[in-house]
Amino acid sequence: MAAPGENMRVNADRLWDSLMDMAKIGPGIAGGNNRQTLTDSDAEGRRLFQAWCDGAGLTMGVDTMGNMFMTREGTDPDALPVYVGSHLDTQPTGGKYDGVLGVLAGLEVVRSLNDLGIRTKHPIVVTNWTNEEGARFAPAMLASGVFAGVHTQDYAYGRKDPEGKTFGEELQRIGWVGDEEVGARKMHAYFEYHIEQGPILEAEGKDIGVVTHCQGLWWLEFTLTGREAHTGSTPMTMRVNAGLAMARILEMVQMVAMENQPGAVGGVGQVFFSPNSRNVLPGKVVFTVDIRSPDQAKLDGMRTRIEAEAPKICEALGVGCSVEPVGHFDPVTFDPTLVATVRKAAEDLGYSHRDIISGAGHDACWAARVAPATMIMCPCVDGLSHNEAEDISKEWAAAGADVLLHAVIETAGIAE
Repeated sequence: MAAPGENMRVNADRLWDSLMDMAKIGPGIAGGNNRQTLTDSDAEGRRLFQAWCDGAGLTMGVDTMGNMFMTREGTDPDALPVYVGSHLDTQPTGGKYDGVLGVLAGLEVVRSLNDLGIRTKHPIVVTNWTNEEGARFAPAMLASGVFAGVHTQDYAYGRKDPEGKTFGEELQRIGWVGDEEVGARKMHAYFEYHIEQGPILEAEGKDIGVVTHCQGLWWLEFTLTGREAHTGSTPMTMRVNAGLAMARILEMVQMVAMENQPGAVGGVGQVFFSPNSRNVLPGKVVFTVDIRSPDQAKLDGMRTRIEAEAPKICEALGVGCSVEPVGHFDPVTFDPTLVATVRKAAEDLGYSHRDIISGAGHDACWAARVAPATMIMCPCVDGLSHNEAEDISKEWAAAGADVLLHAVIETAGIAE
């Protein structure tokens, strides 16, 4: 058996085959995936993951939020587990790797340890968190947020999708309500492996992103109330145009984000017009402003300014305006010891690497509230994610999984 840091690698072909097999469940229309949380496809993906874990000798636990915990026992009965995980749910037009790579790389770590005959002192738990994406039920990272005590379970169960279906009802419908109390589990450490979802690693030719921080986020849901009217026969001066108010707010958000450069972003990715007819001015527009920064002062300042300016824009047009925060987390600093462990693993394995700040939110952001946590990233082509064209190479996937393997072994400890 090779010592950690020398020749140990995951089985790159097996990891890649697992990714491709999971991608067959909930296929998209352009090569990616539509496996949104708590759909029938999500349930099918969970069953496949469970079958693979059974084959690797793992035992399953499921909590009342549907979070899946697959355990490989350690040799020390008193040692807290090392958790490795991410999510299997996708965006409506998602890629094959966002989240899924982290779950299946965790499984591959266990499979590789089995192949090598390595036992660890600490147990290892591969985790699939429910509803990380927040595409169907806002906010994102919902179940890990309940686990970390950020949200209550009642709040989570009451969240509704655009069709009015609740999280709790849909979790029950697909048959994945477990019996464990959410958050009762204790962690020794938490690792999450993910594609970058940005262009930096590929542009700089780096194999590994050593994630030191995750930028904070606010999702602000605006509801603008205008007056439905015929687009052709209503004079311009007599319109109460909620769509125009939305457009001006979007421009304001862009300006606020640009004025806080560097290290700040802002935009809108979801809009609902009502009645959404070609020749009817909208009576109601609902949209979500997404602002992010690793700087707490910038993040808070952008929110304050946007919430102050938007009502003024609407008032000038006679449009009603209300805003509700539907997602939030403060900037996260990941555990320095685990960050150093990841960095050393990359160096020992000969992979090029750089420190990086995650631009997206991840379950690791909430896990960091209850245990030492960090992340590993691999490049993705053109930085594209939340898109069916999302792509990585087998070599990129394997490199990050190799680093994950060594970081987990270092943290879990090899049994004597």
